[in-house]
Amino acid sequence: MSLYYFDHAASAPRRDEVAEAMEPWLHGVVGNPSGSHRAARQARRAIEEARDEVAAFVGAKPGGVIFTGGGTESCDLAVAGVTNHHRRTHERSQIIISRIEHHAIIDAAEKMARDFESVSVAYVDVDHDGVLDLDSLESVLSEDSAIVSVMAVNNETGVRQPLEGVNAMAKSLIPGGVTTHTDAVAGAPWLNLSMVTASIDMISICAHKIGGPVSSGALILRNDVDLDAVVPGGGQERGRRGGTVDVAAAVGLAAAVRVTLKELADVAERVTSFQSKLTVALSLLPGCRITALEAFRVPGTVHLTFEGLASDELLFLLDQEGVCASAAASCSSGAAEPSHVLAAMGVPVERARGSLRLSMGPETTPQDVDVLIRILSSVVYKLRDEA
Repeated sequence: MSLYYFDHAASAPRRDEVAEAMEPWLHGVVGNPSGSHRAARQARRAIEEARDEVAAFVGAKPGGVIFTGGGTESCDLAVAGVTNHHRRTHERSQIIISRIEHHAIIDAAEKMARDFESVSVAYVDVDHDGVLDLDSLESVLSEDSAIVSVMAVNNETGVRQPLEGVNAMAKSLIPGGVTTHTDAVAGAPWLNLSMVTASIDMISICAHKIGGPVSSGALILRNDVDLDAVVPGGGQERGRRGGTVDVAAAVGLAAAVRVTLKELADVAERVTSFQSKLTVALSLLPGCRITALEAFRVPGTVHLTFEGLASDELLFLLDQEGVCASAAASCSSGAAEPSHVLAAMGVPVERARGSLRLSMGPETTPQDVDVLIRILSSVVYKLRDEA
């Protein structure tokens, strides 16, 4: 059976360029970059060259790149690292996040609030399209604010967020300004991060969403940020993240950002046409509604909901036909809770239970899109007939 992969937002296929770049570091002697002998120097050189490329990807200086084990660790380091440092000089520390953040951010913030009585979390509302409400942000900013974290692009809906406005408020409304962070994992395949995140202090990215290896990511500091290490150790990464850096993982991330940046414009143009075709065709299916049509979405995602259908039913039948997709939520026909993102947008629970995320990438072809339309249409009508 052929495989039609429409789950790039969960994990993108490994790029050939990435595999080739990593190959020399996957066997034999791989020196510890902290050492002084020849093998160590070779490893350190590879790490620093990778650091240069990752920094250029977001328009930062190489010294600001902290290699991590992925996007989740990068987000946790930003939230916990800044908040822990803030706690040492303030009686109260407030973490501000949007209601639609990835759980990497939500869980990191709520963990800090559970562990420390002096830490609180404030949530910023979004509108019906899932776009951050800047008035809501203004209402929660205070002199206790340690960090404001707002994602560049929502991982479920593909909706872009107003980072310039977020940073402007964080810097101008509070004396001395508040440190800003963005989870740019979902935005990295589609946006020129050096422009989109130009005003933000810290950016989190990971490799496997752009065709790189799993368990590889980075937190990039654009400006001087007071940050405590979450994982102390031997002083690696300028004392900001202990542990020996995985050379293959760093080289793989660098290769992934290099090919992503090179192909960015061409891929975006091609996939935008696929997004438009899917939007028109799928909106004609009974009970289907395309999410956030009025918002600025990245090309790779088409999120939709179906009235009266359940995500697990849709996904099961799609999988039977070789289509890989996602509900982008922990919801099913049982009693599980629907997506917190859709809830924040005011989507009714019954409709949210029938959510479906179709996400594309450089490998997606016109033929893939045509087959998806045919199969999904057949699945929807089959379920309607059985209802």
